[in-house]
Amino acid sequence: MPLPLFWFFAVLMLAGGLAVVILRNPVAAALAMVTSFVGLAGLFIGLNAYLVGIIQILVYAGAIMVLFIFIIMLLDLETEERRAPKAVPIVGGLGIVLAFTIQLIGVLGNTPSSEPPPLDLEAGAAHYAEISPGISKKLEAAHEAGEERIPDVNLVGQLMFTQYNLPLQIIGVLLLVATVGVVVLSKRQPT
Repeated sequence: MPLPLFWFFAVLMLAGGLAVVILRNPVAAALAMVTSFVGLAGLFIGLNAYLVGIIQILVYAGAIMVLFIFIIMLLDLETEERRAPKAVPIVGGLGIVLAFTIQLIGVLGNTPSSEPPPLDLEAGAAHYAEISPGISKKLEAAHEAGEERIPDVNLVGQLMFTQYNLPLQIIGVLLLVATVGVVVLSKRQPT
């Protein structure tokens, strides 16, 4: 990833996170969180984690934030009254930020700047071929076609819908029950 693009997505993510904390309007804060998620997805894609970046956009920036905004609209939240800030929490928060910054500079200053070792794609392909025999044909076809990468989306899908199918279905049912529960609880009782 080019360095200016990294800094753009990093600043976008941090600005979105800061806006979530600063903004008083819940809808504006939720939309600022979407901005932070988009910046994080850009950083994932810059690290060649395409699947994680796309899932970040689809799941978090898409589905979860729509659910958040839906709940905010159902609850009809009002903005808080402005209160005078107290000195102790502000000083404590700034102290934590300063301590974290000093620690981060210390860790990054002692980290050697060496290139990571190259991925052993053959060993990874052999490992996944042992776990899931059905994927071995796809791995062999990719190897014969001269591709120098493992078809990661195929492997994730294969594992998710074979070995982890029951937990996936349980999570789906839990999310459905939670959504129905939110709708039932948010209905206003007639007075």
